[in-house]
Amino acid sequence: MQHPESFKDNLKADVPAGLVVFLVAVPLCLGIALASGAPLFYGLIAGIVGGIVVGAVSRSPLGVSGPAAGLAVIVLSAITTLGSFQAFLVSVVLAGVMRGSSRSPLALLAPASSAITFPRRSSRAC
Repeated sequence: MQHPESFKDNLKADVPAGLVVFLVAVPLCLGIALASGAPLFYGLIAGIVGGIVVGAVSRSPLGVSGPAAGLAVIVLSAITTLGSFQAFLVSVVLAGVMRGSSRSPLALLAPASSAITFPRRSSRAC
């Protein structure tokens, strides 16, 4: 199986595939947001940002990303405990900042951690 070389060659197959993924992902993102007690708009934002980030970071020609239904219970519990969705957002941002500042510069350069998360593209056809 040969992979098309150019963006133009991929576009013919990517547009309908992207439309199908969109039609599946929108209700899933809305459902996860509703189940977790977050505003529906933020469910859409999470799906869009997650798709862009995974697509940009992963070197795989195929990728699956999206909201995890298991996290809905954790997010709902956190929102309930903190009292509001805004307080939850602040706590997530603070946790990200604290996590990022605790890593040493050498840890950021470690190739093993990213190799486990994002496997390299295989030369074999699937």
